[in-house]
Amino acid sequence: MGHSKQVRILLLNEMEKLEKTLFRLEQGFELQFRLGPTLQGKAVTVHTNYPFPGQAFHREKFRSLEWENPSEREDDSDKRCNLHLQQAGSFQYYFLQGNEKSGGGYIVVDPILRVGADHQVLPLDCVTLQTFLAKCLGPFDEWESRLRVAKESGYNMIHFTPLQTLGQSRSCYSLADQLELNPDFSRPNKKCTWNDVGQLVEKLKKEWNVLCITDVVYNHTAANSKWIQKHPESVYNLVNSPHLKPAWVLDRALWHLSCDVADGKYKEKGVPALIENDHQMHCIRKIIWEDIFPKIQLWEFFQVDVYKAVEQFRGLLTQGNRKTPTIPDAKQHLKITQDPEYRRLGCTVDMDTALATFIPHDGPAAIDECCDWFRRRLEELNSEKHQLVNSHQEQAVNCILGNVFYERLAGHGPKLGAVTRKDPLVTRYFTFPFEEMTLSTEESMIHVPNKACFLMAHNGWVMGDDPLRNFAEPGSEVYLRRELICWGDSVKLRYGNKPEDCPYLWAHMKEYTEITATYFQGVRLDNCHSTPLHVAEYMLDAARKLQPDLYVVAELFTGSEDLDNVFVTRLGISSLIREAMSAHNSHEEGRLVYRYGGEPVGSFVQPCLRPLVPAIAHALFMDITHDNECPIVHRSAYDALPSSTIVSMACCASGSTRGYDELVPHQISVVSEERFYTKWNPGAAPSNTGDVNFQSGIIAARRAINRLHQELGASSFIQVYVDQVDEDIVAVTRHSPSSHQSVVAVSRTAFRNPKASFYSKEVPQLCIPGKIEEVVFEARTIERNTKPYEKDKNSINGMPNITAEIREHIQLNESKIVKQVGITTKGPNEYIQEIEFENLSPGSVIVFRVSLNPHAQVAVGILRNHLTQFTPHFKSGSLVVDNSDPILKVPFASIASKLTLAELNQVLYRCASEEREDGGGCYDVPNWSSLKYAGLQGLMSVLAEIRPKNDLGHPFCDNLRSGDWMIDYVSNRLISRSGTVAEVGKWLQAMFFYLKQIPRYLIPCYFDAVLIGAYTTLLDAAWKQMSSFVQNGSTFVKHLSLGSVQLCGVGKLPSLPCLSPSLTDVPYRVNEVTKEKEQCCVSLAAGLPHFSSGIFRCWGRDTFIALRGLLLITGRYLEARNIILAFAGTLRHGLIPNLLGEGTYARYNCRDAVWWWLQCVQDYCNVVPGGLDILKCPVSRMYPTDDSVPLPAGTVDQPLFEVIQEAVQRHVQGIQFRERNAGPQIDRNMKEEGFNITAGVDEETGFVYGGNRFNCGTWMDKMGESDRARNRGVPATPRDGSAVEIVGLSKSAVRWLLELSQKKIFPYNKVTVKRHGKVVTVSYEEWNRKIQDNFEKLFYVSEDPSDLNEKNPSLVHKRGIYKDSYGASSPWCDYQLRPNFTIAMVVAPELFTAEKAWKALEMAEKKLLGPLGMKTLDPDDMVYCGIYDNALDNDNYNLAKGFNYHQGPEWLWPVGYFLRAKLYFSKLMGPETNAKTIFLVKNVLSRHYVHLERSPWKGLPELTNENGQHCPFSCETQAWSIATVLETLYDL
Repeated sequence: MGHSKQVRILLLNEMEKLEKTLFRLEQGFELQFRLGPTLQGKAVTVHTNYPFPGQAFHREKFRSLEWENPSEREDDSDKRCNLHLQQAGSFQYYFLQGNEKSGGGYIVVDPILRVGADHQVLPLDCVTLQTFLAKCLGPFDEWESRLRVAKESGYNMIHFTPLQTLGQSRSCYSLADQLELNPDFSRPNKKCTWNDVGQLVEKLKKEWNVLCITDVVYNHTAANSKWIQKHPESVYNLVNSPHLKPAWVLDRALWHLSCDVADGKYKEKGVPALIENDHQMHCIRKIIWEDIFPKIQLWEFFQVDVYKAVEQFRGLLTQGNRKTPTIPDAKQHLKITQDPEYRRLGCTVDMDTALATFIPHDGPAAIDECCDWFRRRLEELNSEKHQLVNSHQEQAVNCILGNVFYERLAGHGPKLGAVTRKDPLVTRYFTFPFEEMTLSTEESMIHVPNKACFLMAHNGWVMGDDPLRNFAEPGSEVYLRRELICWGDSVKLRYGNKPEDCPYLWAHMKEYTEITATYFQGVRLDNCHSTPLHVAEYMLDAARKLQPDLYVVAELFTGSEDLDNVFVTRLGISSLIREAMSAHNSHEEGRLVYRYGGEPVGSFVQPCLRPLVPAIAHALFMDITHDNECPIVHRSAYDALPSSTIVSMACCASGSTRGYDELVPHQISVVSEERFYTKWNPGAAPSNTGDVNFQSGIIAARRAINRLHQELGASSFIQVYVDQVDEDIVAVTRHSPSSHQSVVAVSRTAFRNPKASFYSKEVPQLCIPGKIEEVVFEARTIERNTKPYEKDKNSINGMPNITAEIREHIQLNESKIVKQVGITTKGPNEYIQEIEFENLSPGSVIVFRVSLNPHAQVAVGILRNHLTQFTPHFKSGSLVVDNSDPILKVPFASIASKLTLAELNQVLYRCASEEREDGGGCYDVPNWSSLKYAGLQGLMSVLAEIRPKNDLGHPFCDNLRSGDWMIDYVSNRLISRSGTVAEVGKWLQAMFFYLKQIPRYLIPCYFDAVLIGAYTTLLDAAWKQMSSFVQNGSTFVKHLSLGSVQLCGVGKLPSLPCLSPSLTDVPYRVNEVTKEKEQCCVSLAAGLPHFSSGIFRCWGRDTFIALRGLLLITGRYLEARNIILAFAGTLRHGLIPNLLGEGTYARYNCRDAVWWWLQCVQDYCNVVPGGLDILKCPVSRMYPTDDSVPLPAGTVDQPLFEVIQEAVQRHVQGIQFRERNAGPQIDRNMKEEGFNITAGVDEETGFVYGGNRFNCGTWMDKMGESDRARNRGVPATPRDGSAVEIVGLSKSAVRWLLELSQKKIFPYNKVTVKRHGKVVTVSYEEWNRKIQDNFEKLFYVSEDPSDLNEKNPSLVHKRGIYKDSYGASSPWCDYQLRPNFTIAMVVAPELFTAEKAWKALEMAEKKLLGPLGMKTLDPDDMVYCGIYDNALDNDNYNLAKGFNYHQGPEWLWPVGYFLRAKLYFSKLMGPETNAKTIFLVKNVLSRHYVHLERSPWKGLPELTNENGQHCPFSCETQAWSIATVLETLYDL
């Protein structure tokens, strides 16, 4: 039954742009695209650039996916297209509706990493990475001895900073040549090559099981790179980016200012070379505003030369042949057009606009006047530009001073000292590879291309900038506003939008990428958030061609998860680097562990097939990155061990940087560090500065930590719990959901130096549930007696006087950190270890391995073994034993297969009032609410909400953990019944016997697993007993068909009158009280919860509107027969009762139930094989005459065909009687006249008519109840006269009886009645013809206003529709637009002309169709109100006490008839219309599918308020709503 392939479903919804949503998948998964409700029924195509199996990936090459629809027919609930994921990377999908793009997104498939000669898989969560600064590795022949430190410390991945030739600054990230290996690695006699590096990387992978990754830097190159001298177009310079000219001029002015300050020229003005205080800062501000800005006049770059422009304008005005310009567009105001070359006063204005704006009168003076206006306007425009530049200058000054403050004055800054040419006042933004000259001479160069191309922009980063925007492109003023935090050693590369924009640069960087991917298993994208996305995409595509399972890591500083996701999804980043150093205390550090991986302990088991949910990026969680400042400085040396343990316990990749483990007490600078790393030497003394081993720093502990991290990842310890024991102590638990083993790491952090700060000796007790198997390791940071730290000249050395003392794999009693352990119990089977510590000093950690206590371990194993019958997921950790309860030796499916559908109703469903009849009730969850059903569905509805979100804090889970009440309720409720139902209860009880023996925190997860296994098996058992339509149907059809199980059941008291004893196949049972044999036929509840029990369960009308959908289409023929015959037995006055009341309390106050009953007899004969036999079945008449007392079954039996003839005959004769017991005892609202029932057949038209204005004999049966609003006793919708659906139903019946009589199957071909003392016969043929001839004539409201058939043209307000009734006592009611005519269209389509029917249906669709139901009244009607509130009592006649029940609220069941009518008539209107209608039907039904899936009742409601809003007074699941939707699917 269970399948273990992981399948994820992505629902497509209209206009859903998911580019910022991360969907992570693994190779081997299947991804299914399915249509969301907004798209079902529409022509949708899904396109993806995920390649065909075996083909190479091309980002631009998309293909469309083929749809599969396993059930082919009905609806789109199962329509899907699949991707079988076998390739790593980022892939895009989008979908079209027709030809319109309607939505899309990305999926990221993780790489599979492999190590060792045997290529074993290294899961991403097992990664332990260490960063090395490549330049500190020394000559290549010494690398192995330096890298060995990583291997011995237990790392399995090494990250190298770039190995290329470095630029002048010697920064690891400023590369002079991307293609050349750093010559520092070579010896004079031995040149080191890429090949050598590749061989070493391969050796590390095969022999050491260590993978290697390195950086790629795409954003910049070293300012002294030789290749940019040949290809200056590759960088931002003043030729290709003239918009940078004003910023360059400012930059040079600041350089000259800096030189002058260095030379002491500004001392008099208060700015000496050494800047020490705020007053001097203020003076700098003054100098820039008063000396620099006025001198360089930056605004001129953005202004117009007024004199030149006015002269040009004057020339145009005075030309004699000037055309009168057209009147300008009001929007076309005069504005400055920027000079693309950015020359001073080089901007222009559009002269045509000027001529059209400033028009002279006649005469020469007028031209002068006009030029004046023009000049004034230009001056205004120039002034606006001046103000704009002024605002840029204000920002620039603030940024300049901020920079000076940080570099010269700030406590945490570098304190650069005096201003010199080496350390200028501010970093230069542009290169200047020429001799010094004056500022004005320099400026002349910016317009000389062969010089300006070497004036290049440096790269850097901008705080708080949008990372998706390139700050060096036009439109950004970052360089002018001095907002760039600049890297003066590198210049920014300019790629353009595509390779053709800068061919050399793209080719050069692609080659660089290919070298990297050839030799390394992964890359770190340096400065990723500033790398243009399209560039990184292109480069990574090239890398993945060579290294398909490329591991891609990056550090993002976007400050937003949404923006992070854009980079992760577009680039297929495997892991995002996260830093523990960002945590300001241990509590935050613990929170990050929980955030970056794993699920809660005791989480629910998720199904293999489930929705694809947005993920957060996989983390590479590092205790420190090579960019971070030193934690020993920020925290203390004692914190290295506990913090690295906390980080390593996270369920994700983890990492560190070389130097952390050796306790190097300063940041190893990527720019200035030139010493080499220490080498591995097992025999070296701690004081040896050039070598390290297990005695050094925390290396020995790090090896244990890394080994543990890898073990936890490999053994799927995927559940995480973080406990903040006190302000310094964090306990992290990793738990395996299959073995239920836990590893608990307790770390006492030392964010403050223990020597200088107070730490309490009192450590709180720690409680660990289960049995402690061992101490995996315990380690303490201690001082040792060696000489203190001194910075070595040649080697990057750590603190020799501090180390970690570690002991591994010891028993509790051997621990030096644990004082003692007490054991307490929490309930009968749960042991808690109470641990008291004595030496958990700051900087210590202790790690416990814990298993369940043996008794619980056995119980879990047995449970898992029995759960394997449902899914292979439980195989691991399962335990086979022989002594379990014999009922568990039988597969549950074989017990389930013996249940009848009526028994399944008891096991799965039954609402509170049904259950109360049996003396029970639904389970009430404390602090929450009662379950909707007593059966399993009640629990499953809640679990379906909780499970996907793992909401273990829900009151439902609390209740399960607190005691066995719910568990016992589930099994005992079933055991108290008899037969197979009790067997199901016993099976559950036997399973729960083991469930109760496991720790309480695991109970919700295993309770869910037991129930879901039983529940899905029971559903399969139900469907196996239904028709092939259901068995082969879509998910939607199957779930709807369960409405048949939900609403059809047998209560303690029989709801149906007894059938004839001579009838075969009637189900019997023994009454528990009387011990007598009694019939137990299934009855159909009208709706839950309001119409489910007692005399209010069964209604004639509801039963027969729902019977075809719920019983005939689902194949429950016997139950359908019994219900038809039981109701036939209650026929009286020629009518079928409205409220059945077991027959003895029946009310015969409806005119339509008998016609719905006849329609069902007809449907039964047509659907059921040999169905016509029912006509001869015996009916036990309860009331053989109108005045009989109720007779017991078998007293008077008649064949069904006689009962049918009587019903029809009585109508032709005319029915007139007063209800028995008329008065408040049977209806407290009805007026006297309302109890008078009439019905008959009009002699002229053949229409069935009846009712009066004081009663309501159709389904729209709301009786006024409010004294305050004076509507008590007045029906809201009497619908007297001939109601359209009754005319349709009677036509269907008469036509059918005529056909049967012609085939000699029905023995009557006419009705004989007495009229005015004479015997009159009416043949079925004549009656059928009369209805046919008169229907459209009298019911159709013609579009022609002069139609003679229209007797009341003044009442018409919608044309082209069918009336709701004919001959109502209030004639205007006939003309109301309601959905009832669609019923007549389905049962008697022959009455309608196709074109007229189609137009009427279009009007109904436009006016009445809601999201789930049909408005019961035209919204244009003056009494329309779409919100039903039965509790409201006010003065409003039309609303009080729910008077508008059928005057607007949207009822669901008529939708089925509307859609079926559309389907029928669309076929007559042609194939195109039919195809469009099928789309409409599928789309409307998709909303019902969504409602059904989300509803805790697993049903469709009786009605909704307007626009599909929930109506609290509606039944939550209604028989006829489910039935008519099923019928529509059957018609599809």
